[in-house]
Amino acid sequence: MFAISTKPKPSAARGYLLIHFCVVLWGFTPIMGRLITLDAVTLVWWRMLLASAALLLLPATWRGIRKLPWRLVAACSGAGVLLAITWALFYLAVKLTNASVAAICLGTTPLFIAVFGPLLTRRPYQRSNLMLAVAVIPGVMLVAGGIPRGMYLGLGVGLLSAALLAGFSGLNKLLVSRTQPLSATCLELGAGALFLTPAIGLLPAAEASFSIPHGRDALLLIVFAVVLTALPLALLLVALRSITVFTQQMVTNLEPVYAVVLAIPVLGEQQQLDLLFYLGVMVIVGTVMLEPGLQWLRRRRRQH
Repeated sequence: MFAISTKPKPSAARGYLLIHFCVVLWGFTPIMGRLITLDAVTLVWWRMLLASAALLLLPATWRGIRKLPWRLVAACSGAGVLLAITWALFYLAVKLTNASVAAICLGTTPLFIAVFGPLLTRRPYQRSNLMLAVAVIPGVMLVAGGIPRGMYLGLGVGLLSAALLAGFSGLNKLLVSRTQPLSATCLELGAGALFLTPAIGLLPAAEASFSIPHGRDALLLIVFAVVLTALPLALLLVALRSITVFTQQMVTNLEPVYAVVLAIPVLGEQQQLDLLFYLGVMVIVGTVMLEPGLQWLRRRRRQH
């Protein structure tokens, strides 16, 4: 499949292109939620199962797992359960609304981190982060005003998934600093798939859910799990050898924009949305893009 070489170190330009490529790939993930006909829980189950299997093909994954103490294995598994619930809610939002609306909901995750992060880490609040969290509210209101009323439930589900993703991101950051990233991610994905297995058994069409998808759904699932999940994760690790975390965060914040832009030619979703939605997108993305800049200014002040 794909391997991560320890050398030579990629150039900064190559790393920047790689992270952009990863974000473009992630921009397709909500679109896949519309194209694949499986329900949200079954879709996430297959995604986590196939992606974890793909990561197991990498020697670095096995080496990292063998070195992990049971305590960290349990912690990674718990994070995987939280991720499974988050993704299930996100793809439920995709089914209830569309790819564009769900992607913009996920774009509010950094603002939930600004609000709930200090509670989890027991650190003081940053006034600038709280101001950004408040500033995104008009953007969410504009998005709500630019979608049909029948999508309001999906909008709420999408925002809930973003809030849970904020909790997962904080937990995952602590775990990745103590583990090999590919190994931790593989354990999270595998544990998430295991957690969702009994949930699928409770679905009305449980027998059909456990059967192997055929035709278009099977092909899209392989692309979804390998090309849009496992591959960008591996490329991200390569990119981070030559670019800063700040640069990675700035580029990753463009993911909702890519998702909305890609959904127009692929799904034609612009017919369901009006100008207020796109104004709300500009407010939310613009606010999220400000957050890394404020972090950089704070670091500069500490250095001087």
